[in-house]
Amino acid sequence: MPKGYWIARVDVRDPEGYKGYVAAAKPAFDRFGAVFLVRGGAHEAAEGTARARNVVIEFPSLAAARDCYNSPEYQAAKAIRQRFADGEIVLVEGA
Repeated sequence: MPKGYWIARVDVRDPEGYKGYVAAAKPAFDRFGAVFLVRGGAHEAAEGTARARNVVIEFPSLAAARDCYNSPEYQAAKAIRQRFADGEIVLVEGA
């Protein structure tokens, strides 16, 4: 079964407030088997507009990635994230 991934691009407006999102999201990530492959780090925009923070999270399947995103735990964390950061998250099935 192909793995699933979250690809997130984020601009954090309030780093202190964002820490609350990180703590609140951890139970959802743990529950659905998330493995962080990319979390921040050096980057360059080859095309389009870049964001300051780029994250790639691997899940056992696309269903697990979707279930994590839609879980009550993550939805509570998302509400925190949206107060302190702007960004996009795309769910993708692996090859």
